[in-house]
Amino acid sequence: MPVTHFRVRWPDAGESRCYSPSSVVREHFAPGERYARDEFLRRAREALGIASERVRTRYGFACSQAMDQLAEIERIAARFEPGAEVTVLAFD
Repeated sequence: MPVTHFRVRWPDAGESRCYSPSSVVREHFAPGERYARDEFLRRAREALGIASERVRTRYGFACSQAMDQLAEIERIAARFEPGAEVTVLAFD
């Protein structure tokens, strides 16, 4: 279950390096793609939820760091309009 980081650019040109305990995020995002805020959030919730459950399956508890990351993504995204675009820059 390789840890994967992904970098995003927000509509205000700010950037974040985001954490996932699993590479499943690669199935939900593509580098260079732009997503409307709500679509980005939907994909982030799904990917980080799956990643957290993979941790639960393996270790017996959910990944709180993945859920903390999702909360941070949601906090930042709340500053923008639903159609504002979020760009996935790269996976680290």
